[in-house]
Amino acid sequence: MDDVIIVTGLSGAGKSQAINCMEDLGYYCIDNMPPTLIKNFMDLILRDKVTIEKAAFVIDIRGGEFFDDLKASLIDLKNSGIKFKIMFLEASDEILIRRFNETRRTHPLASAGNTLEGITEERKRLEEIRKIADYIIDTSSMKTSQLSEEIKKLLISEEGNPSFTLSIQSFGYKHGIPLDADMVFDMRFLPNPFYLKSMKKLTGNSEKVSRYVMKSPEAKEFLDTVHNMVDKLIPYYIREGKFHLVIAIGCTGGQHRSVAIANELSRRFLEEGKRVIKVHRDL
Repeated sequence: MDDVIIVTGLSGAGKSQAINCMEDLGYYCIDNMPPTLIKNFMDLILRDKVTIEKAAFVIDIRGGEFFDDLKASLIDLKNSGIKFKIMFLEASDEILIRRFNETRRTHPLASAGNTLEGITEERKRLEEIRKIADYIIDTSSMKTSQLSEEIKKLLISEEGNPSFTLSIQSFGYKHGIPLDADMVFDMRFLPNPFYLKSMKKLTGNSEKVSRYVMKSPEAKEFLDTVHNMVDKLIPYYIREGKFHLVIAIGCTGGQHRSVAIANELSRRFLEEGKRVIKVHRDL
């Protein structure tokens, strides 16, 4: 089998949608697979010469005690010469709580119906798996169609080469720092368009606001510095098996400076041919 994907992550983060997308891409998909049975399944395919070129297995906390065997099972697979990649889906606590409330479902680890406690415990149990994941997708700001598009971009890479994804997020400090950020940059040192009457009700997506922010020498210096730094760091992340980097750009409210800078930084990386996901969290 040429392509094996282990899909895991937080409950409510979109694993069901992910597996539906992968079925559309021709993957043989099995949901809620006990980790110890993956190798048996692979051996069965080889023994009976079943024609399955690529497969995806959803493994998560629903497996109960079986889930505790995940790390050992992955080591066993690797030692057997079976190549696989791990796709890890996650979202912010606030978004996960909202999703559980909307669907009226109970988190698998929620004691006495406390969803936040369940999410916190699940993050703790998944921490080691997240560290070794090949793909990390934050679905907090994604619609189902956007998640499907991102998965397609990740899995349909040219000549099968690993694809590195930059997730560039603008945010407002008054709403909290993104939980999944690998790098956080503070734009509050730049002149604030909010205090100008003509731009107060606009956002960083406005050309007028963007020009105002970009005319500052400090903005250009910042962009040049971060752009060059990230370009130099990407090969080192890939060498360590990390293919996804989340860069958070913040200002006070997440409306003006952070949006304009995130747009410009995204534009620069896109011009280089890099894969970029841009999210304005607090617009």
